[in-house]
Order: sequence, then structure tokens, then C-alpha cells
Amino acid sequence: MVIFFGQAWLGYIIDILIGDPCRLLHPVVLIGKSIAGLERVARKLFHSPAGLKAAGVILAAVVTGGSFAVTALLLYALREVSQLLFWLAGAWLVSTTIAIKGLAAAAREIKQLLANGDLPGARRQVAMIVGRDTEDMDSRDVTRATVETVAENFVDAVAAPLFYAFVGGPALAMAYRAINTLDSMVGYKNERYMYLGWASAKLDDLAGFVPARLAGVMLLGAAWLANRNWRRAWQAWRRDAAGHPSPNSGIPESVVAGTLGIRLGGRNVYGGVVSHRAFMGEPVEELRPDHITGTVEMLYQGALVAVTGMTVLALALRWLWLSWAF
Repeated sequence: MVIFFGQAWLGYIIDILIGDPCRLLHPVVLIGKSIAGLERVARKLFHSPAGLKAAGVILAAVVTGGSFAVTALLLYALREVSQLLFWLAGAWLVSTTIAIKGLAAAAREIKQLLANGDLPGARRQVAMIVGRDTEDMDSRDVTRATVETVAENFVDAVAAPLFYAFVGGPALAMAYRAINTLDSMVGYKNERYMYLGWASAKLDDLAGFVPARLAGVMLLGAAWLANRNWRRAWQAWRRDAAGHPSPNSGIPESVVAGTLGIRLGGRNVYGGVVSHRAFMGEPVEELRPDHITGTVEMLYQGALVAVTGMTVLALALRWLWLSWAF
């Protein structure tokens, strides 16, 4: 357990300072390639809705279990060679499941493009981090999409991988990253993935359930420590989070909206189809590019609260367990 704490903390620090060096082969890229390959095989073998649904269950199990097993076996082999190599490799693997620096950099670039008056460039950049249509977005739409994505990914790219790293080390964190990658690739509720992606979408909701609620508490804690309006954030969470189509994403989005005094949600376009999302927060302030900066600040502050809070929680649970056992 102590090793897990150390690897989680060092992984967090590596991501904050270095991020993901583009010249290194990223484990998530390998996971993505395996998903794409297995999807092609599944579609050749299965064609009926029931067959595709069964194939989706197998796909989710194989990718998640395989990611856990490969990571665990790799670290076991490294441990036989060197304890230090095992420790450092585990920390690096944890860092690849987190995306604080990369997410912040992408958001800051969009904010800078908006500040420079380059709306077409901002649209192109935001299209790289959101799944909605961006061609007709105005500055406010680009800002809202960026803030929503950073807020939502506080669960997927910060709280959840750290939670699983503390609970089960790098292998479990990598298994979560596999689940999240499955959801981002096949977990869509459209004609193509309605059946094949059903299991991946449900598994992602389940895996993110506890971390999302911890994330809400962590963001509230960060708001309190930064002397922001945490009470308004708490009210937004209670009032608005359940209206989000995701059982998990509405929590960080509503807390960020409440903290910054802005309104998120509203009209989105996906593949030319208009969708209306429930509103998150109240428009105390008019949404503007500066709120991207505020959201990035909450990302970093929330991440620090997360890694610190999970350490305290894990140590407390360990103490309770030992006290009960002996």
C-alpha cells in the first residue's frame, strides 16, 4: 500500500511537470489500437443486435482485463530485476493515466486564440478535445465547450485514475484508463455503437461513480481553500448535477459552474443534430474566455486536493482496518 501511495504521488508530479512526452509511445495509444483492432474483428463476426451486444461485453472485458494483466505482469518482471526500476516504472505508468498538464495546455491554447481574435483557430483547437460540431461556434460557445470539457475531465483524467492508483496501484489505474478509452471510442448512443458500445458505456459509468462524487467534494474543497464561492457550488451540485445525461459528468460541471458563477449547458450540435443539455449553474457572470483560466486553476487546485485527500483517506481506512483486525 505504501508503494501505491508513492507511485500515485510521483505519477501526479510527473504529469504536472512533464505531461506526456510526444516522442514516447503512450500506453493509451496502444489501448486505443487494440480497441480499434478488436472492433474490426467483432464486426466481421457479429451482425445482429444481440451478437454485437455480446461482442461488446467481450470487448470491454478483454481490453480492461488485458490492460490490467499486461501492466501487472510488466511490473512484476521489473520487480524481479530491480525494486527501484519497478517503483519508477509504476510511477510513470500512473502518470500516463493522468492528463492534468495536457488538458490545461489545450485549454490555455484555446483561450489565447480567443484573446488574439482567432476564432477559426479556436474552433479548430476545441474540435480536438470535444465531440460536438464546432464550425458555427461563436466565442462564447467555444469558451463554454472548453470549460465543460476541462470540468468533465477532472473525473476521467484526474480523480478516477488517482483513486484507482491509490486503491490498486498502476495496474488498476491502467484498467480504469482502458475503460475510459473504450467509452470514448465505442461508448456512443448512436446507430453504429448502440449495441457494440453498450457494455463499455455502462462500465465507464460504473467505474466513475465513486470517483465522480469524490471529485465533487475535492473541487468544493479547492474552492474553499482558494476563497471561492463553494456554497454556490454546493447548491449548483445539489440542484443541477442530476439533469446531466451522464450520472457522473454533471457533478464536476455543476461545481465548476457554481464556483465561477457561470452557466454551462444549453444548445450543442452533434453530427448536425441539435441537442439541448440541462443548464448547470446560474449566470451570475457572463461567460467569457477568462473563465477558461479560472477552470484551469480549479483543475490544478482540485488535483492537489485530490492526491492529498486520497492519501489521508487511504491512511485512515488502513488504520481502521488494522484496528479492527487486531
